[in-house]
Amino acid sequence: MYSIYHFFKSIVTNKEQFLKVKKLDEFQYNETMLSCKSIGVFPDMAIKLNKDKSIFSGGELIELKDSVTYSVSSFNSTIPSKTKQISKIISSTNSSIYKQMENAGNEVFSLPEREVYYLVRGRKSGQTKICLISGAFFETINIEKLINESFMQVLDESIKNSNAIITPEVKTFLHNLFSEQENFSKVRNVEKASVKLRFRIMTEVKSEGNILNSKMYPEIIDNSLNLIIQCDSNQQEINILKKFNLVFNKKELNQFKIFKLKHHLNGFFLVFQLPL
Repeated sequence: MYSIYHFFKSIVTNKEQFLKVKKLDEFQYNETMLSCKSIGVFPDMAIKLNKDKSIFSGGELIELKDSVTYSVSSFNSTIPSKTKQISKIISSTNSSIYKQMENAGNEVFSLPEREVYYLVRGRKSGQTKICLISGAFFETINIEKLINESFMQVLDESIKNSNAIITPEVKTFLHNLFSEQENFSKVRNVEKASVKLRFRIMTEVKSEGNILNSKMYPEIIDNSLNLIIQCDSNQQEINILKKFNLVFNKKELNQFKIFKLKHHLNGFFLVFQLPL
């Protein structure tokens, strides 16, 4: 059986490594539960799919975020989100990720939408925080809105600086046009130019989304390992606890502090915390 809960249990077993390894990709992950591993290309890792998806679907995507401060390192090229369409990540059956997943025995497109988790490590003054956290913590508005609102700021600044006049209809059209990240990630080939141009999106976490920030989220204490899952209803909490109880036995459960954490912009998250 495979899931983010099983993955969390595997890193709990070897949690002392987080204090020793220089880079997160040097951690000895249990690769028997991974369908792919491609450090430096999103996703860094993916959990295998289960044939029976009734309780645990598996298939979660994991990105590693390592920092020598208590700030989440920037996201290069791929904007953080709660879920991602696997078809947008795997553009062809010839891709390395697809081949790895297929070789792992997975029907890659049998779960079109995958949950995304980020394994975040921050270090400061000899202290360490580790969070395996749902991408929902960073996606407080949808990606399309984030992109087009950002580009509208560029448009508004350009109009103001040039004293140009633009009709509301044209502005609305442009607002709707600039919303897909794929439109900017493609390499553009301009005639007679000796170089090709590609716009690259880099995402930086604000203080409200910085799980490592002790002032914003003091509940995430130094030298702790945390699993953090979005939990906005009593039913969600019941389902999360049910899954957690299926993976960890009663003795193992007693080592965790379990509590709800209020996000400053995005509801509640359930935290399973234990010391490193």
